[in-house]
Amino acid sequence: MVQDNAILASPATELPLVRALGVTTVRVSVTWYSLAPDPAAQQPPEGFDGSDPNAYPASKWRPYDELVEDAQREGITVDLELTGGSPRWASGTNPPTSSPGYIDDRRYYSWEPNPAMYGQFAHAVAERYDGAFTPAGSNTALPRVHFWSFWNEPNFGQDLGPQATDGSTVSASAERYRALLDAAWTAVQQTGHTQDTTLIGEIAAKGHGLQPAGHPGPLPGNTAQTRALDFVRYVYCLDADYRPLRGIAATQIGCPADTAGSRQFRAQNPALFGATGFAVHAYDSKQAPDANPATINANYATFPVLGRVATALDRMTGAYGSAKHFPIYNDEFGYITSPPQGKGKGYPSPALAAVELNQAEYLSYKNPRVAAFSQYLITDPPPDPTPGFSSGLYTSNGTPKATLNAFRMPLWLPNTTVRRGATTEIWGGARPAAFTDQTSRLVDIQMQKDGHGPWKTITTVGAAPGTGYIDIHTTLPYSGNLRLAYTYPKTGSLLPPGVPGTTIASRTVNVTVTG
Repeated sequence: MVQDNAILASPATELPLVRALGVTTVRVSVTWYSLAPDPAAQQPPEGFDGSDPNAYPASKWRPYDELVEDAQREGITVDLELTGGSPRWASGTNPPTSSPGYIDDRRYYSWEPNPAMYGQFAHAVAERYDGAFTPAGSNTALPRVHFWSFWNEPNFGQDLGPQATDGSTVSASAERYRALLDAAWTAVQQTGHTQDTTLIGEIAAKGHGLQPAGHPGPLPGNTAQTRALDFVRYVYCLDADYRPLRGIAATQIGCPADTAGSRQFRAQNPALFGATGFAVHAYDSKQAPDANPATINANYATFPVLGRVATALDRMTGAYGSAKHFPIYNDEFGYITSPPQGKGKGYPSPALAAVELNQAEYLSYKNPRVAAFSQYLITDPPPDPTPGFSSGLYTSNGTPKATLNAFRMPLWLPNTTVRRGATTEIWGGARPAAFTDQTSRLVDIQMQKDGHGPWKTITTVGAAPGTGYIDIHTTLPYSGNLRLAYTYPKTGSLLPPGVPGTTIASRTVNVTVTG
């Protein structure tokens, strides 16, 4: 998967680039505020029916319409994430003045969003992309969307505020998210998308704990983050031992307070048990993908502890008698690099980020609970006034970073020192081969003896359809550098100009053959 706002801004030019990367799914945020009519007004327009696609301005639909139409032509799946910011007329009163975005820029901020109105918004989007909806002035129905996710980072206060009340002792966002989720889930089901892929969670990976009595430490408050697994337990109405909450601890966050109520929880919250998968934004650019879990907060959900997250999710659903084992969709991921970030901030160089990106994807490939691997972004944001979230494959001026080859053609060898005659695993592939026929899915494994001189192909492997991966065990003839190479088909009408027939290579790995 990949996500970048530029795709929505110009799908006709960006989707061919996405296809050249070999990406099969693009994740796009459908921001409620940006789609809504008169979003800064205190009241919605008179007679407004938020569940009717025709009640929203046609000009605001246009980028999404173009995206789903162009993606269908390119053979790319679209994941529409239905999220805030919330229109002012669908938000609570008295947002905090300490966060200017709540007052001045509501496009991405949500303060006490109204669940019923959000459900209407979800209904309008799902109806528009049900495969049968024909916009006014058109003779052709829009393509059907089969992939949905609900709200972005609901444990982050700017996306869903407030996170906690009463001095940060009581979670407020969990109850709100539960209500938002139920409303959107119902709407999508009602519009004929019952067999579609649906993701819940979409959680930020880190955060702060609620405040113990008298503790002045970092808090979720209005706009910060609640720790990932704490938040999800609150959503599922469970305590730290994964048992249903009781008494005031339950009622404070809208949960059943007794056993009889808990027996109804599963039926009353179908999305929490019936969704396709659970989405996590598992990145921490300052952390290697194989970092020691013992060094990571027990309630974080960063990449090295996805196994812990899977266990926690199983305990949550199991607390209500469900055997659901959610696949984990790591659908927002990447490595912020230095440069463009300044030195001394702990971010990896682009070269190190390329290595860690490949290791993370290899570990994901080997983990049966991980259902998706994602890249956020394609291009770094402009450097003014700061470098921003610089996790792209290209710099802001379009120069390829080391992560480009690493993402486009991943390569990982668990062992780079091997005895002569012994086999070693070579994993990776050509992501663009996912779109091609059998004759165009050939990946060359090449070596450069002793690290210099010409590259020679030591073997050729057919990449897997649909993914472009290879995973083989083979012997290596000598020490030196190793890489993968792939040649695009010479005819590729859906590829951008200059790409068909060209050869690309992975990053280079130095290997040693002993004995």
